[in-house]
Parts: sequence; structure tokens; C-alpha cells
Amino acid sequence: MLHSMTGYGRIEFNIDDYICSLEIRSLNGKQFEINTKISPLLKLYEIDLRNSIQKQLLRGSVEVNIYLKQHGVSKPMTVNTELAKYYYDSIIQIADMLQLEKKDILSSLIRMPEIVSNVNDTLDQKHWEMIAEKIDQVCGILIEHRRQEGEMLAKHVFDNIHSIKQLCAQVAPHERNRIERIREKLNASIQEFNQNGKVDQNRLEQEIIFYLEKLDITEEKNRLQHHCDYFMEMLKDPDIVKGKKLGFILQEIGREINTLGSKANDVELQKLVVMMKDELEQAKEQLLNAL
Repeated sequence: MLHSMTGYGRIEFNIDDYICSLEIRSLNGKQFEINTKISPLLKLYEIDLRNSIQKQLLRGSVEVNIYLKQHGVSKPMTVNTELAKYYYDSIIQIADMLQLEKKDILSSLIRMPEIVSNVNDTLDQKHWEMIAEKIDQVCGILIEHRRQEGEMLAKHVFDNIHSIKQLCAQVAPHERNRIERIREKLNASIQEFNQNGKVDQNRLEQEIIFYLEKLDITEEKNRLQHHCDYFMEMLKDPDIVKGKKLGFILQEIGREINTLGSKANDVELQKLVVMMKDELEQAKEQLLNAL
């Protein structure tokens, strides 16, 4: 079973006086990366949050958004009036020195560090445990989304590899004509060489055998068929298949296709090789989003 790295989950729920909006989305990424946008009340629990999500989502670029409101409005805030007065005196002093206008001082004060802050610095443990349960629930929704995306992904990749296998089967009908053309070319070269001088027949036969073996593609075809069968078998595995493992099999498929191309020495076979490569590249592109 193949899972995509793309997924989305969201829920909104009540915790005593709070309304919590929890959203997690994931995109493809080489490793696990997480970006959190959470309420300052949850900063104390951010490490626990990251560890919990990593255990469940394993891989991908993950974005987590958690917003907390109280009674449908923003969390109550407090203003540090003593610090505001200090900032105000300093601003007035600077304005006088530089002969600047003293407009919109209040809006500037509000933006100064630590002037406005939450009433509570952190959420208590009981509330965090309730949110942690909901995080697991949203991860479950996202994983189900990944599974559904993975089914479509697996179908596309399966079709690509199945096409490669069919194209490989089409190689056989062209082989007889290919060998005949190679034999005729060799015979013509040998006759021309015989006319120009003496030939060591034993050495010549050895060279011909070596040349024919070098052009033989039987092993490459068999290995290519085997790799394709193994790949499709892995896709049908009920356990979650890792995209990286499938990527390694695609590398082996690519090697056999390239060897076929280098040995083909035939226009029709080269056309089949080009089509195989096209299917392979499509499969690779799809697997970039596989878990």
C-alpha cells in the first residue's frame, strides 16, 4: 500500500472556556520538517507536539496551525502601563531633541516589546492533554487523506511499470530481424577483410562470438521483467510501502533499460527503449510525492 505525503486535517472544538481551531497539512519533502504556528499559551508544549506529530506522519513538510480563543473572542490581554510610560517618556525626549511631530504615539507604544501580552502565559496540563488527543485525531484524518491520495498515486505508477513490462515483451519479435541484420553486416565485413589479406579463422570466430554475446540482450530483458514484477508486487503489499524503497527498484529498472538501449543497435528497439524511458520518468515523478 502506497501513501502520499500530501494530506490535510482540521477540526474545531471546545475546551472549557476556550474554542480551539486545529489544522495540520503536509506536502512532499525529503525528510520530516515541521513548521508550527501556535498560540503562545502552547509554547511550553511545543516539543511534545512536534514529537507526537513526527511519530505519526513520519516524513514530509508539515505545517501545524493551532488557534485558541476564549468565549468566541480573542484571548484577554494585559497592558504593562509602567513600561509604556517609560517608552513614552523616551519617545517624547527623542522627539524634542530632533524637533519631530508627536503624532500617533499610542499606536507606536502598543507595538513596543512586552507592552501588550496575554493574561496567562501557558495553558495548564489538563487542557494540553485534551488538545494532544485532538492532535492525534487530526493526524488520523490526515493519514486517511494520505491513503486515499496514495491509492491514486499507486494506480498511476502501476500503469507506468505495467507499460514498461509490455514494451519489454515487444522486444522479442524484433530480435530475429535484428540478429539477421547484424550477421549480414558481419559477413560483409569478413568477406571484405578476406579479400585484403590472410585471416586467422580461430581468432576470427572468437571475435565474432564475443561480438554476438556483447549484443545479446536476453539477460537484460529477464532482469527488467523481474524488476517490474517485484515493483508491482511491492505496490500490492498491504503494509505501507516506503517511497524510497520503490525508488531504488526504479533505479534498477532504469539501468536495464539503459543497457538495452546501448546494446539495441536497431531502430525499432531504440523506439521501444525511448517509450520505456518515458514511462519510467513519469513513475519517478509520481514517486516524489510518495511517503
